[in-house]
Amino acid sequence: MKRVVDIGVLLSRSGMYTALACASRAGVLRGVEEVNVDPNLDVAFRVIERDPEGRADRYAPLCREILKGSNARHIFGCTTSASRKEVIPELERFDGVLWYAVPYEGFEASERVAYMHSCPNQHLLPLLDWALPNLGNRSYLVGSNYIWGWELAQIARERVSAAGGQVLGDRYLAIGDTEPDHIIQDIQALKPDFILNSLVGESSYAFMAKLAQAAQNLSFSRPTVISCNFTECEIEAAGEAAEGLVSAGPWFEPEGARGGSFYEMARQSVHELARLLHGRPGAEGLPLSDLLRSATEAGKSPRLDPTHLHARQPAIIARLEGGRFREIKRLVTMRADPYLTSRSRPTQAGAILKVVS
Repeated sequence: MKRVVDIGVLLSRSGMYTALACASRAGVLRGVEEVNVDPNLDVAFRVIERDPEGRADRYAPLCREILKGSNARHIFGCTTSASRKEVIPELERFDGVLWYAVPYEGFEASERVAYMHSCPNQHLLPLLDWALPNLGNRSYLVGSNYIWGWELAQIARERVSAAGGQVLGDRYLAIGDTEPDHIIQDIQALKPDFILNSLVGESSYAFMAKLAQAAQNLSFSRPTVISCNFTECEIEAAGEAAEGLVSAGPWFEPEGARGGSFYEMARQSVHELARLLHGRPGAEGLPLSDLLRSATEAGKSPRLDPTHLHARQPAIIARLEGGRFREIKRLVTMRADPYLTSRSRPTQAGAILKVVS
């Protein structure tokens, strides 16, 4: 008979990035269904769910409510880096673990977070290494005005500069801002070879719609848009304006379905926790590092690196054509490097200074 373990779900069903959060939520719930009927696992999950409604101020209190009001120690959720950072103090205070299954900007390694999606050495750097020789070296960066957009722009600027390229512009919109006209005008004037779009949710859809509208002007050739956070779950919301976008991630739907890697990595996260807990009553109360270490000692092979708690992932680059992503390039599964300690290309040296008298 399966033992029942409570888990938390903290994902928004409304707000400015609903498509992303709902895809993650569907993936979590599907994973729970699969685990609960799997005869090869002795664990079943019971879901304790809260809806933050896309509001940053609701994540911490609802995380605290789950951890204090139930037996759940593991929570699946958060869509933005801002919301993830809101809940980490609560996880530390009440001995919780967050299973975070969406792409993020790196430069973090909390002992309370299982990073189950890709970080920049697994998404942004492979994408830029493809874009620069194939699209050109004149880039334009646009992102949401918070840590995801800022950090990706900083990493991209370094990579583009190291390749001898140029960053022609670096612009931001608040999450939910759907008026990018000034940015479109700037892009029309500067004519970059490609645009790195790190906008989130409604802002991204509005930007691509305006860019497509501008392309109706015969004097403007629309640059290729590349992204590390646009997946199948947003195709319907973005519409035809997203056609031609090139994205990077660990997984794309083989038949053009609408879940994408947000759904799949969330589903896989549930299965990963189930495998770690299988045959080990009470293990759900262990700190994440102890859970991984004891699983390894028991002969299991966790996907999470025990030193920084990030998952190994492949890097796949795909173009949106005819309403589905079609693979362009696939890199082998690679270890996460959240602090970019092993850059494959050195930054170009600056001018050499000499002391003269």
